Order: sequence, then structure tokens, then C-alpha cells
Amino acid sequence: MTTAMYTHSVPVFKQMLTALKTILAQASEYAAARSIEPDALLQARLAPDMFPLLKQVQIAADFSRGIAARLAGVEVPAFAGQEKSFADLDRLLAQTLAFLDSVNASQFEGKEGAEIVLRPGTPKEKKLTGQAYLVNYGLPQFFFHVTTAYDILRHNGLPIGKRDFLGTY
Repeated sequence: MTTAMYTHSVPVFKQMLTALKTILAQASEYAAARSIEPDALLQARLAPDMFPLLKQVQIAADFSRGIAARLAGVEVPAFAGQEKSFADLDRLLAQTLAFLDSVNASQFEGKEGAEIVLRPGTPKEKKLTGQAYLVNYGLPQFFFHVTTAYDILRHNGLPIGKRDFLGTY
């Protein structure tokens, strides 16, 4: 039996990150076809105090790996965050999807009540149950960054819509 914690996280992350990977490939092609410097899109943001597209993608990938790892009870894989191009982001998402493929539903069993500690040993330390971590913190954070990446590209002229955002389900 597949647990709700797994069902509501890993398959969702995989669907959305695969869609984001496709959208980023379209953005790279869009930039090339219109002689737009790729960095113009990669560094685009919706507001001056928001992270650019590049960072939005990195954070979405980080959240999906962190959530899946913590709920599966495995070490959170660390990535350097040195991506600078569409090709780098494609590799990051491919590596993240490979990690998500490595966790399985049985690792999530009984994790609803498990204690998840964020930023341990710091003044911002926060303790949540597995259920609260996923539903009230992790998923909203993940969707915020995926949606913001989509919105940045849409705002900059990439002809994408809801079907592109959702990907294959």
C-alpha cells in the first residue's frame, strides 16, 4: 500500500519538475530563436526583491529533494548550487528526478508523526511533525518556487500555459 505522505509528495514533485524541465528547454529554444541572451531570462525576476529564475529553479529542486529525503529518513543530497545556464538547470533537474526515483513509498510509512527539525541548532530552529512539514511548509514552498519560475518565463514572453505548467499527469 502506498502511503499518503509518499503519494502527496514524490509523484507530485516528479510531475512538476518534469514539466519545469520541459518549460526550461522551451525557454532556451525561445531565447536562441529570438537572439535573446540566455542570461536575460535566467536572471529575470518579477520584482526587484525576488530571486531570479535561476534561483527559483534551484530552490524548487532543493525543496523537493529535502522534503523527500527527510520524510524517507535518508540524508538530504547536497548540490553546490553553481548552475549558470539552461543546460546546468536541466542537469540539476535530471539529478533531482533521479534522486526522487531512488526513494520508495515504504520509506514514508509512519512518518506523519515523525519529528522534522528545520535549521537545527540555530535561532530559527523549527520542529514540525512529518504531516505538518509536508502539508503546511514543504508543499507550499515547493509550489511557490515552481509557480514563480513559470510566471517569470510567462511574463518574459514565453508562450506557455496551464498545460505546460501541469505537465503530464
